[in-house]
Amino acid sequence: MNRTAEAIWNGGLMDGNGVLTTQSGVLKDAKYSFKTRFEGDPGTNPEELIAAAHAGCYAMALSLVLTQAGMKPERLHAKATVTLEKGDGGFAVTKSALELWAKVPGADPAAFEKAANEAKANCPISKLLKAEITLSHKLENGE
Repeated sequence: MNRTAEAIWNGGLMDGNGVLTTQSGVLKDAKYSFKTRFEGDPGTNPEELIAAAHAGCYAMALSLVLTQAGMKPERLHAKATVTLEKGDGGFAVTKSALELWAKVPGADPAAFEKAANEAKANCPISKLLKAEITLSHKLENGE
């Protein structure tokens, strides 16, 4: 299964802007720019999208692990905070901190903690953050 998203960027880093569109259409021409990424202007940014993906993936993975362990989740509220920091080599996403509020009637606390940690380690987005990155490219020279 493949999913796609596209980014179109116009101009330089500081004065440019772009739009993001997802295959599903949930995002269609969502605006992003230097100011939306670093200065809090309205719009989105890559780190916010990674946080949404990680929170959503984690909640789904935990639901599976809990169900397999015989616990039925009523509500899982996951929040991911992705940190972008500037270091010697430039900017890098240095961590994704997951927070969870869970309503799982009758859950054994030790079994729940084990399930929560298993889901954290095994959700596909957690794995992605350690994944091999490949690139193919095409340069248009304007000719």
